[in-house]
Amino acid sequence: MQIIRDYQFVTPQNRGASVAIGNFDGVHLGHQSVIDLARSAAPDAPLGIMTFEPHPREYFAPNAPAFRLSSAETRAHRLAKLGVQKLYELPFNATLSSLTPEAFTRDVIADGLGLTHVVVGADFCFGKGRTGTAEDLVAFGQKMGFGVTIAPLVQGGDGQVSSTSIRAALTDGRPRDAANMLGHWHRIDGPVIGGEQRGRDLGFPTANMSIDDLHQPKYGVYAVLVDVLDGPHQGSYFGAASIGTRPMFGENKANIETYLFDFSGDLYGHTLSVGLVDYLRSEQKFESLDALVSQMGRDCDQAREILSTL
Repeated sequence: MQIIRDYQFVTPQNRGASVAIGNFDGVHLGHQSVIDLARSAAPDAPLGIMTFEPHPREYFAPNAPAFRLSSAETRAHRLAKLGVQKLYELPFNATLSSLTPEAFTRDVIADGLGLTHVVVGADFCFGKGRTGTAEDLVAFGQKMGFGVTIAPLVQGGDGQVSSTSIRAALTDGRPRDAANMLGHWHRIDGPVIGGEQRGRDLGFPTANMSIDDLHQPKYGVYAVLVDVLDGPHQGSYFGAASIGTRPMFGENKANIETYLFDFSGDLYGHTLSVGLVDYLRSEQKFESLDALVSQMGRDCDQAREILSTL
């Protein structure tokens, strides 16, 4: 998959794609249905995605609590798995945000990228002040020479599939409900960073990762699937992970610490993808380290049992 971060100086081979437009946070089932429509609308054109970085919500409210389900890197990795060939990851800045709906359509979609077809969700809004609608885009497309498909909103078992609903499921400690809407396990990706090595001292060495800038799932212990994405230990593993502030050891910044079963090796600096499968228990402050270690052993036994059934 090729990532294009500009719409003004685009090579001929990067023009003419059939594109789904949106933020694609989490790349859930609703997003996947939009991508499938873009694939079928113009089967002879490259399949593309147009998205924005930073997320417009981050641009307009930079100090608001973190809300993203996935980083730009995680999103790109997921889109590549779905067969996307061109990822137009456009910089969302003062220039782009000030374009009227018609100017955005002309300058970015028609003249800039020369798109063949565009697919958007029924609730799509665009242009300065979010004043453009999906119906406006259809009218602009007819005038400027590209096709437009409006995708219906996808319904799950409990209602509309949306990033908001997925965040709510993760906040409540319901990763399987989130997975049912995502179409895949919710994953936290990132490099392994240095920690205080308490897990190693306790007999459970963990790979520590930041969860800054991401929506934080319910704090506690999870059964997880772990993919080591690079390095000599690349592969898939079962594990148990703790998300939170580690109250046993005072006040700490929230992170995720993952213990990989049946693993031995150095993961510092390598990239992990941790998929949340089941929520096991909440964070606790134990009476002693021995009590903590005993509980960690029980957590791992429970996680192994759960993961063995997948």
